Amino acid sequence: MEPAIAQRHKTVGVKVGKVQVGGGAPVVVQSMTNTDTADVESTARQYLELAQAGSEIVRVTVNVPEAAAAVPEIKRRVLDAGCDTPLIGDFHYNGHVLLTKYPDCAKALDKYRINPGNVGKGVRRDEQFSTICKVAVDNGKPVRIGVNGGSLNQELVMQKMQENTDRNLSLTSEDIINECMVISALQSTELALASGLRKDQIIISCKVSRPRDLISIYRELARKTDQPLHLGLTEAGMGAKGLVWSASSMAILLSEGIGDTIRVSLTPRPGGDRRDEVYAACELLQALGLRSFAPSVTACPGCGRTTSSTFQELAERTQQYIRDKMPEWKSQYEGVEELKLAVMGCIVNGPGESRAANIGISLPGTGEEPSCPVYIDGEKSVTLKGTYDELAAAFRKLLDDYVVAKYPRRAPGSVPPAVRVPSPPAPGLHVLPSR
Repeated sequence: MEPAIAQRHKTVGVKVGKVQVGGGAPVVVQSMTNTDTADVESTARQYLELAQAGSEIVRVTVNVPEAAAAVPEIKRRVLDAGCDTPLIGDFHYNGHVLLTKYPDCAKALDKYRINPGNVGKGVRRDEQFSTICKVAVDNGKPVRIGVNGGSLNQELVMQKMQENTDRNLSLTSEDIINECMVISALQSTELALASGLRKDQIIISCKVSRPRDLISIYRELARKTDQPLHLGLTEAGMGAKGLVWSASSMAILLSEGIGDTIRVSLTPRPGGDRRDEVYAACELLQALGLRSFAPSVTACPGCGRTTSSTFQELAERTQQYIRDKMPEWKSQYEGVEELKLAVMGCIVNGPGESRAANIGISLPGTGEEPSCPVYIDGEKSVTLKGTYDELAAAFRKLLDDYVVAKYPRRAPGSVPPAVRVPSPPAPGLHVLPSR
């Protein structure tokens, strides 16, 4: 049988702060703040939230002098909080000015993102692009050459369209744009090398909005370069659309061994949680078997047998509990991210799925006996009865006890300290021993 995931596309390793991208390293998750970077407090807070959620690289917009001036203080605050997740600066239009005028910003950042389509026009474009590269050389920083479909070099596009007409190539506008994306990335890489950057300081991305275009472009990039590749749709969208479009494109590429770092660029609802894009990226890599970030929770979708919402509420609360506890668990226990749980809603698949998990609970469906057998490592352990709150508290207690008993303690100082989240006290609950 053929493996589900192809051998990884071989790329050069690029060190971004403490994190290696490419060169055979695990696929790296990254995200981006959506705060005003000049607002140090809110940006540092969201940066820490994203890092704690699993983002291994965090990017911030550096668009105005106030943002550039704020970067060193943001970096200081997150370091003081015990977080050394690399900080990336996202530059458009004026990056050459800001990095030159604010040297402390240039030093504080762990990588610069450059969009070659909007650093200028004509000769000025190459000069200003080269200026950013030389700042990176002087500070020993890597860069990401991030080509975007929405801000592609129009001179290159017009040249290729004219060539298509003159030579009667019969290419569609979509074909031409995709070709220009790849050309822009490769030409910009050559200019970066000519400006003094080494191959192990350059990451490439070519972001578009449609999955099929992303797949086509990255397959071509993988054929033509060994620079590490950053995957992601530039505007995935909101909710289910954003998740499905991102997964449908990136899963194909990752399964072909293409991609060294990813971002799921979800559009949050007003007041929504920015960490959702981090959770989505982690779930994508975990679903493909490429990484393990947190215990997985299997839950049935529900049907006419599960008219009660108890199992849904328990599954959701369990998932949130795991997310809250993971910083503490990962700092103390080796391998805890491999834990598998099941929260099932009736007798049809409940016991079977529960037995297949490390810890599984099978809640009663409509008309079934009001008891909840719990299976630990395939064996029936206890049967729980009680109110919803009592069930949730008891299941959390079993989960906590399992983690302590089954996973070895990490050596002190082997990982950065994590924020401790105290476990809520468990209310009284009637527990029936397994028979």
